[in-house]
Amino acid sequence: MAVIAVVGGPGAPGATTGALALLLAWPLQPGRRVLLVECDPDGGAVLAGALEGRVEAVYGLRNLAVADRRGLLAQTLWEQLVDLSPDGSGDRLLLPGLTDPAQAPGLAYTWEPLLEALHALEPQGYDVILDLGRSGAQGAGAVLTRRADVVAVVLRSTLRGLSATRPRLAALRDDLEHAGAGADGLGLLLVAEGPYPAAEVSRQFGVPVLGVLPYVPRTARLLSDGGDTTDRRFIRSELMRTARTTTDQIQLLVRRRRLRLAPAVAAAEPVAAPPPVEAQPAPESHPLAYPQQPYPQHAYPVQQPYPAPPVPQPAAPAPFPGQPPTQPQPPVYGQVLRAR
Repeated sequence: MAVIAVVGGPGAPGATTGALALLLAWPLQPGRRVLLVECDPDGGAVLAGALEGRVEAVYGLRNLAVADRRGLLAQTLWEQLVDLSPDGSGDRLLLPGLTDPAQAPGLAYTWEPLLEALHALEPQGYDVILDLGRSGAQGAGAVLTRRADVVAVVLRSTLRGLSATRPRLAALRDDLEHAGAGADGLGLLLVAEGPYPAAEVSRQFGVPVLGVLPYVPRTARLLSDGGDTTDRRFIRSELMRTARTTTDQIQLLVRRRRLRLAPAVAAAEPVAAPPPVEAQPAPESHPLAYPQQPYPQHAYPVQQPYPAPPVPQPAAPAPFPGQPPTQPQPPVYGQVLRAR
């Protein structure tokens, strides 16, 4: 399982929009799933943005803080997930963030147990994307970046964006070197709004650029403010094509990092060395291309709890810490409803 932390900065560079693009573009093999967790202490943005308020703000991190005090965090996690997969299959999930920044201090002691619960999803085939927003990588939430496989810092290629990012990037790199497992998992997610090319930005900051997202406000608005993400024009858009390429680079960096941290374990895996990065295939032939059939006339599903059937697994997953030795309950996903 890969844990990817997406970090923003001043000036709203697009961390949440980039994290949502990665969620929808993440390549999924059979049995794999991806989960986006809104960890921004300033509050989540997906419920009121991409979901356009169609999901009640009763799910999310604040419930996990209460459950953690009762020792039920791992079990309660499954009850807080919203299904964002276009076909309602439950393979692209969201854990909504806080609805009020005043709730953030109550999570100070929950970040560590939450990260343990997310790492415990590995036997079930989950990858996790953490949206940390502007300030989620600081203070008590710093543990989220220190234990992530990759930390992607989102910035815009304008002079203002680069100037604001430089000191924050230096502080983050120093923290990863001294309190984490090293800064070799640090990378940049560049939004090409300004005149500075990716190669020059990487050289100046000494950090690799994992992806260059186009500056396309009209397309990005479908992710930030809502719209039909099942439309073929959106799926084939330049934004989503570059997001798919970015996921390839992120996974390549994950494999390189794990080779360094655990060479003996990595050598025993089927992929003993990172494969070369191939050219981006056409959308129709890409593994993420949705089946060529009529798409449902909805944007995102609206959460109405109902029990989903259990997902077959090759082996019984290990129980979460603190979970009684009984069969784990299946996650509860949102029901797909048609948009207005």
